[in-house]
Amino acid sequence: MNELAILTKAMIEERKDIAMAIIGGFIAGIAGVCLFSLSGYLISQTVFAPPLYTLIVLTSLVKILGLLRAGSRYAERLYSHRATFSLLSRLRTSFFDKLVPLTPGILGKKRSGELLARIVGDVESLQHYFLRVAYPPVIVVMVFLATVLFTSAFSIWIACLFVVGMLATAFVVPALVLIGQRKIHGRVRRQRTAFSTEVTELLYGFRDLKVYGQLKQREKLLQHASAVLSAEQQASALHLLRGQSLHTFVAYLISWGVLILGVYLIMDGSLAGVFLAMLVMASLTVFEEAAPMATLPAYKQDSEHAAKRLAEIVHAADVLAPQPSGMLSVNEAVSVELSGVTFQYDDEWRPALQNVSLHFPAGSKTAIVGPSGSGKTTIVELLLKLRTPTSGEIRLHDVSIQELDEAGIWQASNVVLQHSHFFRGTIRDNLLLDAEHHDDHELSAILDKVQLPNLSLEAAVYEKGENLSDGEKQRLALARAMLRKGRLWLLDEPTSSLDYITEQRVFRQLLAQAQDDTLILICHRLTGLEEMDRIVVMDHGRIMEAGTYSELMEQKGYFYEMKQVERQMIGEA
Repeated sequence: MNELAILTKAMIEERKDIAMAIIGGFIAGIAGVCLFSLSGYLISQTVFAPPLYTLIVLTSLVKILGLLRAGSRYAERLYSHRATFSLLSRLRTSFFDKLVPLTPGILGKKRSGELLARIVGDVESLQHYFLRVAYPPVIVVMVFLATVLFTSAFSIWIACLFVVGMLATAFVVPALVLIGQRKIHGRVRRQRTAFSTEVTELLYGFRDLKVYGQLKQREKLLQHASAVLSAEQQASALHLLRGQSLHTFVAYLISWGVLILGVYLIMDGSLAGVFLAMLVMASLTVFEEAAPMATLPAYKQDSEHAAKRLAEIVHAADVLAPQPSGMLSVNEAVSVELSGVTFQYDDEWRPALQNVSLHFPAGSKTAIVGPSGSGKTTIVELLLKLRTPTSGEIRLHDVSIQELDEAGIWQASNVVLQHSHFFRGTIRDNLLLDAEHHDDHELSAILDKVQLPNLSLEAAVYEKGENLSDGEKQRLALARAMLRKGRLWLLDEPTSSLDYITEQRVFRQLLAQAQDDTLILICHRLTGLEEMDRIVVMDHGRIMEAGTYSELMEQKGYFYEMKQVERQMIGEA
């Protein structure tokens, strides 16, 4: 599929402003040609001492054409730029609509700096497509054809020379620019991506780089990337300047041709001398409208390259099934069932989950334990529809998850992931992420439940919660979840950074609130699991054993060995 199809569709939706921009551009171009042609004719007429009323009429026409040109040029700029900004708005909306269903999988494939460069830089580059690629040829053709018809009334030979000039400036010069542009096609954008990636890596890892003494090396890499980017941008700008200079040379060459040919026609008696200045001025003016054609190939390739890079990100969205409309109830506990579920990450040699079958009855409390890399977190991501199973089926409340809208699943779920994001602002701001209203009394009560009674709602939170400890972040994430009204709790290592006493207090509050809800807890610690209805033990993507705490301890299997190891570590500590 053509990468620019989405842009073309957006242009069709902005057809009214585009049509007004074309009309304004055509009137401005013709008014400019007429203005300078009439000025040349007026100068020529003064030599023959015409009647005063002739000079008054010609002077008035010059003023009227000047005003008309200025007004139509303003209208052209107004409508063309308004159409461009509307196009960018539609592109961003469409792009993000396709991007959201692909997360978080796409975050694991693209470096954040590269992804940011595509989202910001490539979308911005597409603003040139209408102004620099689609719009100029239309205006050039319309203005040139009108000018050729005008000049043909005085001399068919000069009109033919105008046609030659149009072909040279509209096709030959852009073709020559395109040949040179292919050598540097995409290099500036790729280097800009590399530079953005290096900047992002340096900012995110500044503290670690400083601690490990690698900051200077990273700074050198960033400086090198900056120098290369500057060199590529300079080469690209120089190439465009050469194209513009070539266009100017051709335009003046045609104007000299009109002058020489006009003199010959006057000597031959085929053209009245009073029209020579008019035709020369017309040739000088009409080629100004063709000036954007010199840089059109560069902007066209830049736009195509940007559209292709964006299409690479959202290509998967084009082959996704239609968006399901099924909604998950938020008023009753949810039953969960996994039947033969297998999931394998791209480019991984082994599946993260292998033929997993589990049933979580509505209102049950289940803990999933196991070593790192056993597939526990993958189950949560599959239940949230952040990833799609390679095979098998997942059902929520006896409805296939493929039939449920993911937004409805998120709304019906109280989720705490391993890494929760915190925004710059206050504690209140970070608690009130949900659309529902909560007063300060409710917020303070929730902070008490998660053992943060002394934390002020007005306390500042830095970007990514940099001024909060890991334990405070986890308890704030739990507080956010406890403010929601969902009946499905999905908790992934929610208290791993808490001490045992605080952890038990928080769990008691959590279990009390989720008493009638379905709760799935991912954890490494085995302390306090006696209160869970069932414990599922996983390793290498498989279920090793499942049962109540007492049943697993009596079996003296995998869970029993994990518990003994934990007791020894606690005793040594």
